[in-house]
Amino acid sequence: MNLLIKPDRKEWPSILKRPSIDASNLLPKVQGIIEQVKLRGDSALIEFTSQFDQVQLTAIQLDTEVIEAAASKLSSSLKNAIQSAKVNIEKFHSTQIQKVEKVETMPGVWCWRKSVGIEKVGIYIPGGTAPLFSTVLMLGVPAVLAGCKEIILCTPPNKEGQIAPAILYAAHLVGITKIYSVGGVQAIAAMAFGTETIPQVYKIFGPGNQYVTAAKQLVQQYGIAIDMPAGPSEVCVWADDTANVNFVASDLLSQAEHGADSQVLLVASSEKIVADIEIAIKEQVALLPRKEFAIKALLNSKAIVLENEEEAIQLINEYAPEHLILAIQNAEKMADKVINAGSVFIGNYSPESVGDYASGTNHTLPTNGNAKAYSGVSMDSFVKKITFQQLTERGLNNIAQTVMEMADAEGLQAHKKAVEIRVENSNQKK
Repeated sequence: MNLLIKPDRKEWPSILKRPSIDASNLLPKVQGIIEQVKLRGDSALIEFTSQFDQVQLTAIQLDTEVIEAAASKLSSSLKNAIQSAKVNIEKFHSTQIQKVEKVETMPGVWCWRKSVGIEKVGIYIPGGTAPLFSTVLMLGVPAVLAGCKEIILCTPPNKEGQIAPAILYAAHLVGITKIYSVGGVQAIAAMAFGTETIPQVYKIFGPGNQYVTAAKQLVQQYGIAIDMPAGPSEVCVWADDTANVNFVASDLLSQAEHGADSQVLLVASSEKIVADIEIAIKEQVALLPRKEFAIKALLNSKAIVLENEEEAIQLINEYAPEHLILAIQNAEKMADKVINAGSVFIGNYSPESVGDYASGTNHTLPTNGNAKAYSGVSMDSFVKKITFQQLTERGLNNIAQTVMEMADAEGLQAHKKAVEIRVENSNQKK
C-alpha cells in the first residue's frame, strides 16, 4: 500500500481521485454492438455470444426444467445459506414499503402519494470469474416486493454454455422465471430495446465490467432508466489503535479480491497501525485462491495516516466510499458524522462481507464518489411514486383565489379559467 502521512488538505482531491478509464475507444465499440442488437435482435445476440463468450447458443431463454434442476447441483448447506440470506433481505426491504397517507392540506383539499412497482425491469448478473448469485437476491427480492409485473434476468453462459446453478437457484427462489443466457453489452441492449425472445424493460439493474457500465449509460439516451452509475467496487476502512489488525487486513483483502481494479483505502490513526495491518495482509493474502487479483489491487491502494478524528471523517466524506468500515473506538459516535457513503459497517464485528451477502441491506451501492448524490438500491429503486389529489366543491372554493391569483400573475389565463369556471358553476347552484 502507498503510505501517506498527514497529507495537506490541498492534496486530498488528487490523493482521493479514482483511476480514470479512457473510454474514447470503448464507447464506439459499445455503441456499435447496441445498434446491431437493436437492428437484428436475436441473430445479433447469437453472433456476439459466439464472438465474446465462445459459446454457440442453441436457445437464448432457459427452460423451466433447467432452472428447477439447478437445485440438485447445489449442496444442502449452500441452499440453506441462500435461503437464510433471502429471509434477511426480505425482512429489511419489506420495512421500506410505504403506506398511503392522505393529507388534508386545507379543508376539502386531499393529497396523497402512492408507490407503484415499475412494470418491467431487467436484472443483469455478471458471470465472469465470480458468478454473483448474491446479486440475484439483492435485486430480485425488492423487485418482487415492489410488485414489478415482469422481471427478467440476463447472465452470460460459461465456456460450456451453462449458467451457474447458484444463479438459477437464487432466481427460482425469489420467483424470477424468465432467464436468458446472454451477457455483456448485448444483454443490456436486448433488455433496452427487446428482441424476438427477450422482452423490452423500462429499467435495468445490475453490476458489470466497463463495457456493461458504458452500455447502461448509453441506453439512457434512449429513455431507458438504470439503477445508478457504477465503477469498480471499493472499500474504505478507518482503523485506530483499538482495531484488530487481522480483522482489518481481512476486510481490505475481501475487497481487493474482487478484481485488479478494486479500490482499497485505509485511513489510520498511526503509522504503527498501518505497519501491523500490512504484516497481517502478507500473511493472509498468500492463502487466497484469488491472490493475484488482490495483490494487484493493493499495489494501487493507499494508506493515509491522520491522527485527528475530525480530519479523518472529513477526508472519508470527501472520498464518499461505496463501503465504509469503522474499526475505531467510538465507531457509533463517528457513524453519525458520515454523510457520504454507500453502506457503513460499525465496529470490529461488522465486516463488509455480511452486507455483501446476508445481513439484509442491499449490496448494490454507488461507487466512484457517487455516494455524494446517489443512494444504494432499495425498494424505492423499483417503484414510481405517483401523487394524487381530490377536491370537494368546498375545497376548490377554498383554494380557488390562491390558484387564480398565481395563474394570473404568470400570464396563464387558461389555468385561471379552469378554476374560475368551476367556482362560477358552484355559485350558480347556491
